[in-house]
Amino acid sequence: MAKRRVYDRERHAHFVTFSCYRRRRLLDDDRAKRIVLGTLNAQLRRLGGRCVGFVIMPNHVHALVWFAEPGQLSEFMKQWKRTSSRRIGQLLATTLVAYAGTLHGSRIWQAKYYGFNIYSRRKMEEKLTYMHLNPVRAGLVREACQWRWSSARHYELGKSVGVEVGWIE
Repeated sequence: MAKRRVYDRERHAHFVTFSCYRRRRLLDDDRAKRIVLGTLNAQLRRLGGRCVGFVIMPNHVHALVWFAEPGQLSEFMKQWKRTSSRRIGQLLATTLVAYAGTLHGSRIWQAKYYGFNIYSRRKMEEKLTYMHLNPVRAGLVREACQWRWSSARHYELGKSVGVEVGWIE
């Protein structure tokens, strides 16, 4: 099978997805979701990136991100996953001890991530809609804006979502 390449030499937005190790529901606890969001925010600030949208599901994460400088995506993803993994591991080991004991291992994330370059506004809107409807399709809420861990609340209700979210042109 050919490896899918992510091109990061242009200033395109990127739709990224990464999953918990073996699709475990490691993000059921809101504190784990806060760690993912806080780390997203910190890494975007560090690299001068922008978040167009996101959703944090119990076992995976989607985000639409953009960087002013090309070549930032790989470093961004590495640090986002590494830092959040370490902090979620600490949370599991110190606070959610019983749950951590059922995991039989300390990995938080699958090794890779899926990246998709966004070349047009239409494709960005398509991916944003897909992402925002994830909690609805999973039966977690009836409407996308009801899921606290998504940028849908920003777009539909104008509410703060813990990460500065904005459109790019």
